[in-house]
Amino acid sequence: MVQALAWIDGLGAIAPLAFILLYIVITVAFVPASIVTLGAGVVFGVLKGSALVFVGAMLGATAAFLVGRYVARGWVASKIANNPRFRAVDNAIARDGRKIILLLRLSPVFPFNLLNYSLGLSQISLKDYVVGTVGILPGTIMYVYLGSLVGNLATLGADSSQPPEAATVQWILRIIGLVATVAVTLYITRIARRALTEAIPEDSPSPENP
Repeated sequence: MVQALAWIDGLGAIAPLAFILLYIVITVAFVPASIVTLGAGVVFGVLKGSALVFVGAMLGATAAFLVGRYVARGWVASKIANNPRFRAVDNAIARDGRKIILLLRLSPVFPFNLLNYSLGLSQISLKDYVVGTVGILPGTIMYVYLGSLVGNLATLGADSSQPPEAATVQWILRIIGLVATVAVTLYITRIARRALTEAIPEDSPSPENP
């Protein structure tokens, strides 16, 4: 993945499109996306990187949802067969689908990639699924921001013309921003977990990764 990101970084104007396509592919292919998400912060910066990851993840999640619903129903069903927790989620979705999807994205009790496919078998509409998936945004921003710090660490001191005082101020601001981003994300996650606990029984077992 690091090599792919380095290749994308050298593509110039089409780099954003290539990154989005890569993100869609890894999401549909069950490949963990954490490295690519962090890499977006290094290659594109926080704002642009967050936007590209968000678009790629939304498109990839939607593609996986459609595959689970129309193409690979049997395979997905075998992954979640006899899973009482998924049945509880499906029942909750029947009552308030958009809200439950949003909470699941804010506080994922299912692995992200498996959830994309599994929800294709649920009662949720495509529209509500897409709207609820917006809940990935806080976590996306946090991971991309962390990646931007890694990029800065790699190049720290490369500009010898920068006074040490300026570098110190920059790192103070980065640390404050990181703490604030993590705090907000954890706060949102805590609220989401509490809401999910009320909607979905806690005594049902969690699913295993595929």
